[in-house]
Amino acid sequence: MAADLSFFQSETAQSLRAEGRAEGRAEGRAEDILLLLERRGVVVSEGERARIVGCGDLDVLGVWFSRAITASSVAEVFGETE
Repeated sequence: MAADLSFFQSETAQSLRAEGRAEGRAEGRAEDILLLLERRGVVVSEGERARIVGCGDLDVLGVWFSRAITASSVAEVFGETE
């Protein structure tokens, strides 16, 4: 008896896979930001770490990553400087 595998080709399944890929990219980008800051000697508090890891917006994470290249504090990464 053949199993019905139509769900795996359905629009719902494709959407779930795409969502999973986006979440994976966001997690990877957050890890990249944290590693970059660590290697540059920028201190990251637990709250700041949670904010970075909890962000799922790839556009925001991209901006943060770019800022992390030259930032001397996490506040600069978040754009919270005066």
